[in-house]
Amino acid sequence: MAVPMKKVSRMKRGSRRAHDSLTAPTYVEDKDSGERRRPHHIDLKTGMYRGRQILEPKNDV
Repeated sequence: MAVPMKKVSRMKRGSRRAHDSLTAPTYVEDKDSGERRRPHHIDLKTGMYRGRQILEPKNDV
């Protein structure tokens, strides 16, 4: 059975875990509608992506 030779220091442990933290998703304001959306995603309210109509616009009924 493999056993570590030495105790892992707090610095080594922290360096290994440095990339494990969670980040909040980023949002951008859409140029046309002014709605907030994720970058590189379709605006679900208007159905537009990069100036082209991809989906049908959502009708709020």
